Amino acid sequence: MTGPPIDIDRLFHALGDPTRRAILDKLSEAPTSVSRLAEPLSITLTAVAQHLQLLEEVRLVHTEKLGRVRTCRIETAGFRALEQWIRDHRTVWERRLDRLGQFLAEEDENR
Repeated sequence: MTGPPIDIDRLFHALGDPTRRAILDKLSEAPTSVSRLAEPLSITLTAVAQHLQLLEEVRLVHTEKLGRVRTCRIETAGFRALEQWIRDHRTVWERRLDRLGQFLAEEDENR
């Protein structure tokens, strides 16, 4: 599923909430209905729907309604965006740390 670029700040905001992470943990086991997601969380269906809306916006979750049941499943696009962000930042910091290591090694040689 493609779409507009994912706002990484919204993605981190979505992951920052323990309830949304619990929803993702549950969905990692299998697609689940909204009512089943609400049961262990002890929150209303409306609250679950609000959490799901944000998770859908950042493409971590996809929901679809079949009849009267709304089923939710993990959506990989958000996770791919997160992995890319981590890869990009890890590369930058690895280069910076390599340069720092070289600088410190040169300083030790000059003493």
